[in-house]
Amino acid sequence: MAGDRAVRSSDKPVIVFDGVCVLCNRWTSFIVRHDREGRFRLAAMQGVQGRAMLEAHGLDALSPRSFLLVQDGVGYQDTDAIVRVLRQLGGPWSIASGALRLTPRSLRDAIYRWIARHRYRLFGKRDVCYLPDPGQAWRFID
Repeated sequence: MAGDRAVRSSDKPVIVFDGVCVLCNRWTSFIVRHDREGRFRLAAMQGVQGRAMLEAHGLDALSPRSFLLVQDGVGYQDTDAIVRVLRQLGGPWSIASGALRLTPRSLRDAIYRWIARHRYRLFGKRDVCYLPDPGQAWRFID
């Protein structure tokens, strides 16, 4: 897919998020706020490239229940992706990633998947995708 190739050619890791999910938008805002060096790019799953990346990594773009981080052409999902993002943010977030890694993956992923399945009911859903602040628009793909 042309869109997928364009994203993979980026030298920065890409986080694919649900642009209408309130929880996902809070996570995106957290990344923008704490990733002062601009390590990560962000792609809404509702966009062409975000959808292509989900599909390229075996996720259903119409009903995604997984967080996706694509780094160096490898897709990381669920809490493995969260751990990698937190570790790369450094400081106290790398400590949080270490603590999360102490929890067995099967348990942390089960909790994550339950939250993901119920995210709209628990946190809400927006009518439109998240729009970045104009000063941060360069971080977003699509």
